[in-house]
Amino acid sequence: MPQMISHMAESPPPTFAEYAAELQPQVDAALSVRSELPDGCPAVLREAIRYSLLGPGKRLRPMLVLLAARACGGSTPAAIPAACAVEMFHAYSLIHDDLPAMDDDDLRRGRPACHKKFGEAMAILAGDALVTMAFGVLAEEIEPPRVAAACCAALAEAGGPRGMVGGQADDLAEKDANAGVDLLESIHHRKTGAIIGVSLRLGALVAAADDRQCSALAQYGRRLGLAFQITDDLLDVRSDEQTAGKRVGKDRERGKLTFPGLFGVEKSTARAEQLLREACEALAPFGPQAAGLEALARYVLERSR
Repeated sequence: MPQMISHMAESPPPTFAEYAAELQPQVDAALSVRSELPDGCPAVLREAIRYSLLGPGKRLRPMLVLLAARACGGSTPAAIPAACAVEMFHAYSLIHDDLPAMDDDDLRRGRPACHKKFGEAMAILAGDALVTMAFGVLAEEIEPPRVAAACCAALAEAGGPRGMVGGQADDLAEKDANAGVDLLESIHHRKTGAIIGVSLRLGALVAAADDRQCSALAQYGRRLGLAFQITDDLLDVRSDEQTAGKRVGKDRERGKLTFPGLFGVEKSTARAEQLLREACEALAPFGPQAAGLEALARYVLERSR
């Protein structure tokens, strides 16, 4: 009787949804605890903080922290404070971006923006509170102190005048929808990519990553960040308000500099696909430990909001 040989199909790699099901509840629980603020905080300010911080969201940036730490051999519990700090910083940026003087958006994550629910003054204060809370979490909860200091410095650099805030300033100032791809990529690398990059950097710092690991994560993050913003530009063109959870079509109305505006939908989609392939290739030094980061990159291309 001939020998029977069993060919078992390889299991498909875990999806982003599977990683999210594992990690997002941990992030949400940690954020809830850290935003209770029972003593000394005015009730309406606490409500505005928690409304913006705990609202429905994908938690991509804190997940990047956790998945980067995992790729570098670190643990999820040790990286949770850094993950919370990044989401606090991100929530602050969204509150301020939505203000009438900035991007002037009434909707965020399918709900009224913070300033529409609590008024502009309270929204500004909630954003101010969240950014200071982010640095407090890093300073108080990351160990050892030298790593806490490095995390604070990294977040300050990424979120400051040469990073996210500088990118936002250029974005507000730029009125020529045909200004060119170099300026567009510069804005995107800072406005969106800087916080994606520092999320990975914080995970690496907490996990005591070596130079090779940090370099690979930086390459991955730079490509992921630009691809993320290109897909965001594409969603503004081809999605709808209910699906996206925010107003769409506003970039075209305002004559903003975007990838679809410069290159069209087809070429912009191809560029995002190329960047995400390159991002995943940059993860080669990590092997299977970077499966979560690969799944997140695939999700960026597929996302609808």
